[in-house]
Amino acid sequence: MPESFGPAFADRERPLLSYGIRFSESVLKHADATFHASRIYVIFSGSLVRNTEYPDELKETLGNKIAGVRVGMKSHSLWSEILQVVADAKKCDADLIVTLGAGSLTDAAKIVSFALANDVSTPENLDTLCPTSPRRRDEIKPSKVPVICIPTSLSGGEYSAFAGATNDETGQKHSFSGALLAPALVILDPELTTTTPERVWLSTGIKAVDHCVETLCSLQSNDVADEDARRGLAKLIPGLIKSKQNPKDLEARLECQLGARDAMSAATRGVPLGASHGIGHQLGPAGVGHGETSCILNPAVCKYNYKKGANIERQNAIVRTLWEDPKAEEIFSQAHLEREAADLGDLMDAVIRSLGLPRTLEEFGIGENKLDGIAEHSLKDRWVQTNPAPLDKEGVLEILKMVL
Repeated sequence: MPESFGPAFADRERPLLSYGIRFSESVLKHADATFHASRIYVIFSGSLVRNTEYPDELKETLGNKIAGVRVGMKSHSLWSEILQVVADAKKCDADLIVTLGAGSLTDAAKIVSFALANDVSTPENLDTLCPTSPRRRDEIKPSKVPVICIPTSLSGGEYSAFAGATNDETGQKHSFSGALLAPALVILDPELTTTTPERVWLSTGIKAVDHCVETLCSLQSNDVADEDARRGLAKLIPGLIKSKQNPKDLEARLECQLGARDAMSAATRGVPLGASHGIGHQLGPAGVGHGETSCILNPAVCKYNYKKGANIERQNAIVRTLWEDPKAEEIFSQAHLEREAADLGDLMDAVIRSLGLPRTLEEFGIGENKLDGIAEHSLKDRWVQTNPAPLDKEGVLEILKMVL
């Protein structure tokens, strides 16, 4: 297959997207031709280094262009680890950052580039770049060192100009945006994703589905974002089901990757999302995996909003779309759902269960005693504040109790 190369989104120059050729070939080609880079800092997934030969392949391909390497970062992008990478990248004067792995590496790399541009070296410095910080500095420079992301999951952060990271001291996850730039290039290679643990692949796929669903459920969406989200769902739902049925189906995996791209096209059009994402940001530090937050929360948030009468017509439109997909209809029939009776929460629950993914907080050892703190943190999240049905602490707790 020849390389497909160009803007990831039809109406925006960046990020660029490359697929169709081997990932290592693409990195070398664009490090030279697109970025003219000679001092590349690479962040590798620890599991890829331990279990595959792909990191060695990239190191061999790039040769002496590699100026520094970081192996492994913990989930939810800890500030302490980000600052370690900032120091390393600064020491080797990196002119390109490459990530090979899943979502946490992506968010970390975006923040590293942002921090380098603003001479950040301490947690106190980093806090001044947070949009919601009372100590936010007046003059913030945009990210400077370009980032190439080679994702192995479907979380989609490689397409956005947002990044989340967890303050080790408080346990709260913070969003960075504004002058923070999206990665410059995304490289897709479905073969790489066959090494991703099935649960990570499928659950981050549900995260991408959640981007689509919460866009289509938003009362502040628009026709362009809605069309992106519908395209994403049309690729992701059958692609995930086929991936589950045959993990070696590379066409299905690429279909999922392109569906995640469509989902992020929708999610980066400024449409406010809802409580599945907003509460999910705070479940992460409590020990729930990035994609698994959506597996647990999405059906409950859909049902809460529907019960409150917040977005009934928009939810009903998604229901009609999902029933039209043959793969989805197969799953709904197996779950004994009836077209006229099942709501969106029921359909999402059926899809998630068919993929063998978690549906409760109990599966992560989170009991009722932890809900109050999660709810308090959630209320500060911008997407809890833009949920279709207005949420106070009692409302967040109601949703959380639905998924105990």
